[in-house]
Amino acid sequence: MALSWKARRRWSLVILLIGLPAYIVVAVSVMNALGRPSFLVELLVYVALGIVWALPFRFVFRGVGQPDPDAPRKDEAAEKTGRRDG
Repeated sequence: MALSWKARRRWSLVILLIGLPAYIVVAVSVMNALGRPSFLVELLVYVALGIVWALPFRFVFRGVGQPDPDAPRKDEAAEKTGRRDG
């Protein structure tokens, strides 16, 4: 199932605003339940968890920061309307 650029952009916002804070709460709760490991072990676990959360969502985040590939470019829109900037 291929998502459109707009759908991927919306889902990325949902993931970042709702999913990531929820994941952080779960990760910290699990670490607290395990007890206090040494600083180095705790650092490695948090770094690993910080990377692992994004792996399932790579397809959603890919290309979201780029302009909409389906939107008409400015020069094409100007040619259709007969307007030229500059």
